[in-house]
Amino acid sequence: MTSDFRKIAAHSLLAISLLASTAACTTVGPDYNGPPTLAPTAEARGSFLRADGSAVAEAPLARWWETLNDPLLDRLISDALANSPNIAVATAKVTQARAGLAANKTAAVPTVGTSLSAPYINVPADLLSQQASGGRTDIQRYSLGFDASWELDLFGGTRRKVEAASARAEAAEAGLADAQVSLSAEVARAYVGLRTRQAVLQILEQQGAIDAQLVDLAEQRYRMGTAPMQPLEQARAQAAQSQAQIASARAEIVVLQDQLAVLTGREPGALDAELARVAPIPMPPAEVAVGDPALVLRNRPDIRIAERQLAAADADVGVSIADKFPKVSFMGLLGTGGDTLGSLFDPASLIGLVLPRISWTLFDGGRAQAKVDQSKGALAEAEARYRAAVLAALGDAETALTRFGSDRIELGKAIEAEGGAARAAQLQHQRAAAGTAPLGDALAADRQRLQLALATANARAELTSDFIAVNKALGLGWQVPTEPAGAQ
Repeated sequence: MTSDFRKIAAHSLLAISLLASTAACTTVGPDYNGPPTLAPTAEARGSFLRADGSAVAEAPLARWWETLNDPLLDRLISDALANSPNIAVATAKVTQARAGLAANKTAAVPTVGTSLSAPYINVPADLLSQQASGGRTDIQRYSLGFDASWELDLFGGTRRKVEAASARAEAAEAGLADAQVSLSAEVARAYVGLRTRQAVLQILEQQGAIDAQLVDLAEQRYRMGTAPMQPLEQARAQAAQSQAQIASARAEIVVLQDQLAVLTGREPGALDAELARVAPIPMPPAEVAVGDPALVLRNRPDIRIAERQLAAADADVGVSIADKFPKVSFMGLLGTGGDTLGSLFDPASLIGLVLPRISWTLFDGGRAQAKVDQSKGALAEAEARYRAAVLAALGDAETALTRFGSDRIELGKAIEAEGGAARAAQLQHQRAAAGTAPLGDALAADRQRLQLALATANARAELTSDFIAVNKALGLGWQVPTEPAGAQ
């Protein structure tokens, strides 16, 4: 019986070898050779059209917010990247995609299973023998089996599935990077907004104090009969408007504090004490590294997502084409058994089965071809989405640089205007002190100075906000994944 066992094993191995030898390296469907070449003029130029003298073509920092020199902002962004639920969602998607890739890879290897059974049956004796006269019979059987199955990837359908799953895993990693880019920019914008509202509140409170003095002066002149009621009502209306602006600024500060708490994964109010301490609006450096358009195409995670989805769609075409061809599979079974436990180890009870199988759908009403056409349509859509992502990214970068350059000029003019108003207010106070001008004119000059101080604060905020927009448009703020796609 040992020779029978060897014969069964030999036939099994021979069948496997024959089938494996027929599995040529054919892989149907288009081979992905990278995305189409887009924006060749921008890449060849090596610089952005809208960059001014403050934008230099050096490689920018991934952690761009550190150039704002605000340690609290650095910590808030780090906390957000570590604790935000949005990052957790994107990380979970990466885990799922990697698991899907691992599952697709296992389809290329044989599956092996084993089973052990010991059924016990108690039946009437008459069912087993006509000579039996009543009573019951016990039947005890033992069986031990090993089975294996393997579908050969003759036309590369499995390989294409692995390619598609690998591309989608890398797209999920790019999705995580995109979430990091968006989150870091959102935290920075909220923080700049908070510091701006705090600066505005301080100016508005000074303006409110001046408005109260102007109301007092108008009341004095009205009581003395040297002025009509109209200037008094105008002063009161102006003071009421300032108080309304103060209330609005205080509310916005609370909203931004809560927003920053949520963005960093905390409950609203958790950062109130820390953020209540007033600090200056962070300002960008004198020179900003922006790199070149080619760097944008490499760094922008949304472009990477679109490109990886394009690669996956390309592989999907091969998967659908492979479904039109024959499928060759192999199944093997090796088992022993009998009515005693010892029969499990008796070579005489050995049973072997080798079953090569070829299946091919000869007629399906055009269903397989429809799937091929559908996958080709999805490929065309993915290519169009990639083109749109590239053009949108370059447009974002040029727009952000245009606004950033304009904001520098605007801020310079705002500072110049505020300085002129401050000098004018000083002169008015000197005249009021000398008795050559009324105090109300000096207070009005102070109010004009504060109005221009508000404009300067907002111009500072706009400049920093557009600096944030520039770095987001460049696709900065993400970290390299700790584990490569497809790692098991």
